[in-house]
Parts: sequence; C-alpha cells; structure tokens
Amino acid sequence: MVSHHLVLISAGGTGGHLFPAEALGIVLRSRGLRIALATDRRVGALSTSFPADEVFEIPSATPSGKSLIKMARAGAMLGLGVARAVPIIRRIRPAVAVGFGGYPTVPPLAAARLLRIPTAIHEQNAVMGRANRLLARSASLIATGFPGVRGLPAGAHGRVVHTGNPLRPPVLEAASSDFPPVIEGGTIRILVFGGSQGARVMSDIVPPAIEQLPVELRSRLEITQQARDEDLDRVRSLYARLNVASDVQPFFKDLPARMAGAHLVISRSGASTVAELAAIGRPSILVPLPGALDQDQAANAATLADIGAATVILQQAFTPARLAEELQRRIADPALLTGAAAAAKSAGVTDAAERLADAIIDLAGSPPHGRSS
Repeated sequence: MVSHHLVLISAGGTGGHLFPAEALGIVLRSRGLRIALATDRRVGALSTSFPADEVFEIPSATPSGKSLIKMARAGAMLGLGVARAVPIIRRIRPAVAVGFGGYPTVPPLAAARLLRIPTAIHEQNAVMGRANRLLARSASLIATGFPGVRGLPAGAHGRVVHTGNPLRPPVLEAASSDFPPVIEGGTIRILVFGGSQGARVMSDIVPPAIEQLPVELRSRLEITQQARDEDLDRVRSLYARLNVASDVQPFFKDLPARMAGAHLVISRSGASTVAELAAIGRPSILVPLPGALDQDQAANAATLADIGAATVILQQAFTPARLAEELQRRIADPALLTGAAAAAKSAGVTDAAERLADAIIDLAGSPPHGRSS
C-alpha cells in the first residue's frame, strides 16, 4: 500500500542540487509528510542537516566525454543504481518521487517509474540539464526555477509549473534585510565567492583588480572572499600588503547573512546563487562558469542582467583591468549599486518551496493534515 505521507526526494552531486531539495523537504515535513532522501556518495556531510527519516546512497555516474568505454561504464553504473533503488522504493512505497537534477537522480526516479510511482522533477537552471531532459519524458510534473526554461524535450507530457528555486531558511532570513545604505565616503563591502568549481579564477583576478584601484578607494573596501586552500596565503598576503580589510576563508557557513551585508557580490551564476541574489536583493558582477555543455550559468546570469540587477562578464573578458573599471564606476556612483539592488529584489521569489510543495502534494493525490489552503 502506498503511503501518502512519504515523499522520496532525490538530489546529489553538489549543494546546488541538494539545497533546494532540502528547502522542499523542510516545507513538506512542516505539513506532516515524512521524507526519504536518495543521494550519492559525493554529498557526504551536506546531507547531515537534511530533514529525512532515511537516507539512501544509490550508485550513479555521469556519462561524459567521447570515450565509448567511459560511456559504457557510466551506463552500467546507472543500471546498477536502478537495480539498487528498486527494492528500496518497493519497501518504502513513496507517494511521489521528486528529483532535483544531475545524474544521481536518474536511478531513483527510473526505479520509481518502473514501480508505477508518480515522479516529478525540478529544474533549477534557465536551461534544462541532460539528466532532467532524460527524466522529463516520463515525469508527471516538471517544476522550473525560471519562468522560461529552455531545453524541455518535445516528448515531455507532464504538467509544467514555474515555482522558482526553493530557498533554505537562512536565505529567507537574509531576504528580510534591507540593502545596507551606501554612505558617501563610507565603507563598501564586497563579497566574492565561486563555488567548488570556480573559486580559483576569483583568486586570480579579484585581488589584482583591487590593487589597480586608487589608494583612496581601496581604503574604503571590506572584502569577504572564498578561496581554495591552495590560494589562501597568496590572496591574504596581497590584501595585507594593500592594507585592504579582508576576511578570506575556504568556506563560509553563514554565506546568506554575508550576502545580505554586502553592497556588491562577485560570483559565478549557478541557479541557487542567482535565486539568492534576487531574493535578498543584492547587486552583482557575475562570471558564468565557462565550458558548460548547456551554458546554463550564462542563461541564469542573463535573467538578472536583463533587468539591470547584474553585470555579466564572460571569463575570457574577466581581467583585473576590466573588473577594476567596473568597481571604480560603482564606487564613484553608489546609485548604480542601489538601483541594481532594487532590480534584483524585484525578481526575487521567496515562496518557491511552498509553491513546489503544493504541486507535489497535489500530485500525491491525498493531502495530509496541516496543508495550507
């Protein structure tokens, strides 16, 4: 018998997939449902705060490259994942299986479909990823983080609903903070981060850009920057030599709060980052991750650039001189920061997790007690 009080959430690979899944889990649990999480081994410690009654590690792999041998191995691993997932899902019998993109979601959702359990996918990016395109063909529900997601396959027959990207409680708390006033001659706080794949370029470009600023402008800056362990010493040393106030760390547990305290954010443009910038309402300079097959980060960044909330600089044009120019222009005219902050805030969606929970509960077909009207 299917339990209408259990939802299987599948997310893995990176925090960019897991964090929106966690936000959904929190809302579903608050409405009386139980949660199970299917993930992969890469998530590790990130899953410790996930509101799940059970966590299952399912084998997966990402088919990539042109090597037929590697593609065959990845296919075999995904097949093994489906075989492992079937008895688990048969035992727990969720009402719905929800996937948040990436190949770790393929085995659990494929197994759910084999067992005739309704499936839903959530696409965080402005361009649908390959794993979600594969799963979309059989999904009953396709939820999107952006209004006009590109790449939806022609064979998809499920209901498409724009929910926005679910945000965790620390982000929602930060979203209640007003944009800090920019006082003439006062401090300008800059937050720099790039995620696990993108922090190196920030360490290579941002400190030399700061060095190119006039001394009187540098003295007004406070910089909070994420850097890889191997880059920490050189980034810290340069800021110290320039007498620039800085806090350089490999990881910030309170990143949403630091984002709320910033006058300007310099970062990659992953879906979660773009959603958080909009919800909190902070101006940004975005450097999309290059080389991505789907160019999803470029599409994400464009949603903020198109409304004047962000400046997008492709990585090949992201030089110390270009960044110094952009920084100097904003420091000279703080209205640029204030206007971009307001534009970002206008695009924010803070109830995405609630919207997605509504859609999932509707798909389950039997809403539990406590569901809001």
